[in-house]
Amino acid sequence: MAGEYAATMQAWRDDPSAFWLRAADAIDWVEPPKAAFDPSAGVYGRWFPDAVCNTCWNAVDRHVETRGDQPAIIHDSPLTGRQRIITYRDLAARVGAMAAVLKDFGIAKGDRVVVYMPMIPEALVAMLACARVGAIHSVVFGGFAARELAARLDDAEPALILAASCGIEPGRVIAYEPLISEAKRLAKVRPPVLYWQREAAPADLAADDYDLGALFAAALEEGRTVPCEPMKGTDPLYILYTSGTTGRPKGVVRDNAGHMVALAWSMRNIYNIEPGEVFWAASDVGWVVGHSYIVYAPLLIGATTIVYEGKPVGTPDAGAFWRLIAEHKVVSLFTAPTAIRAIKKDDPDGRMPADHDLSHFRALFLAGERADPASIVWAEKALGVPVVDHWWQTETGWAIVGNPLGLEPLPIKHGSPTKPMPGYDVVILSDDGEPVPAGTLGNVAIRLPLPPSCLPTLWGDEERFRSAYLDAFKGYYNTSDAGMIDDDGYVFVMARTDDVINVAGHRLSTGVMEDVLTSHPSVVECAVVGADDPIKGQVPLGFVVVRPGAEIDGLEAELVAKVRHEVGPVAAFKHVIPVPRLPKTRSGKTLRATIKKIADGETYTMPATIDDPEALADIEIAVTSRGATA
Repeated sequence: MAGEYAATMQAWRDDPSAFWLRAADAIDWVEPPKAAFDPSAGVYGRWFPDAVCNTCWNAVDRHVETRGDQPAIIHDSPLTGRQRIITYRDLAARVGAMAAVLKDFGIAKGDRVVVYMPMIPEALVAMLACARVGAIHSVVFGGFAARELAARLDDAEPALILAASCGIEPGRVIAYEPLISEAKRLAKVRPPVLYWQREAAPADLAADDYDLGALFAAALEEGRTVPCEPMKGTDPLYILYTSGTTGRPKGVVRDNAGHMVALAWSMRNIYNIEPGEVFWAASDVGWVVGHSYIVYAPLLIGATTIVYEGKPVGTPDAGAFWRLIAEHKVVSLFTAPTAIRAIKKDDPDGRMPADHDLSHFRALFLAGERADPASIVWAEKALGVPVVDHWWQTETGWAIVGNPLGLEPLPIKHGSPTKPMPGYDVVILSDDGEPVPAGTLGNVAIRLPLPPSCLPTLWGDEERFRSAYLDAFKGYYNTSDAGMIDDDGYVFVMARTDDVINVAGHRLSTGVMEDVLTSHPSVVECAVVGADDPIKGQVPLGFVVVRPGAEIDGLEAELVAKVRHEVGPVAAFKHVIPVPRLPKTRSGKTLRATIKKIADGETYTMPATIDDPEALADIEIAVTSRGATA
């Protein structure tokens, strides 16, 4: 309905407590909230402080009677050639059995449990079982480096690790037991490990290791379960670690009540998903997208979620996503822009979607990094559905800025994730903390309090929470992103503030230059960094991945001229270096800070989250062969 977005935002502004109490009606409560918000609790206030609830009950148990035979989880694994369907009734039995195993090991409310698994249904079952008994799960990406896992063990101090024996990647199997054993050797905290044995590489069990599959199978056969633990609304549901500037990971805390309320609201109003429909977030449970939109949000509303053990390309080809959407009747896909760029590279003309029946497919959502307009346009033409960029962070757990298709689809502006969602009072501030005029680049901040689901603190470190997020601008949460808001209220998130470069006194967004480069038909994706320059302070340096078969000769001159024309001479953009691939994290973010260090000839530490270490070698080779850039 026309004006529904504006009316919703006005209702939130007029009475935030009433707005979120109405949203809370979507949740089953042991004791419903009487107050939406307590401004005196925590660092900036707490949501639903007097409520009592259980997230597992809302995601699993309450659906068994009304939709017990409906698929809750569809597991699609081209890497193993297998598919599994788990109904809500099946899921309830499996989660109950897993919870019984946790209880057998003494796990109780407030204990921490690390989950170290790939994209298999057991990862979701483990997370939900923790929620059932009141344990706080901390999922670590399966195959994560031993040193990083050790840091998380020492910070969270878990009582137990639930792990798979291996992960499967195209062309290789990654054994997890050696990584976990090394992590325990490095860590001060060394909990027992329960291994879910996989055929590709079973784990050798040590003295304090156990066969999770056998224990689980016995509990399932006996029909064992445990009741859902009543939890305060403010009790932690999980800890999810994100990179910290000090090298020590930051443990983002998510509570139970606010998390459920916000996610349930978002599924219906942002993603336009109804109970019974199939929703697919093509991410990993090790990342926040996996937590929010593979595990919790779809199940909270009684939808079907997809667990995909595969890649956008290579399993077997660039049509993998479209095959899965057609086969499982997915109505909306949520993925990272890097996945679309990988598909676009292998299918530049966008022909593969036409090989599949996508008549039921309604929308493609992108998040995780900035979506370049060229990739959005490619997807719009190839798929014939709205392609919706939206922006959020690990810290928030759901969209800060988006396009609410369930409320009122707003006109799309390429390069913008559209407008703020309820609860988020987004402003652009100067470095001095003053609001800037519309269209001016500045620091993206959110006026406190943050809405439900956003982190109330960091695990065990309230002072670090303040210094990392709240101290820069008094009364605001600092997103550490740079951007602007136009005259129509559309938000443009251009880069991390570290990626705003200063060229001869001019603050310039690398994101703007990247948009220009990727609009060239020969460029698949790119990264622009600010290389140190003795005269100008910094100069932009572009690294581009070129479409296969594209002409290289003369490309640099074309791209330099294009940036000069569309951004202006002030950008001082003069250098472009072709590379076969860009180094990225496993969640799809380009490692621009590391690329900059290589460009500046500085030493760097291999990022723990890197997906393909050889991509950094490609950058080094390209920079060395190019020589001086300035």
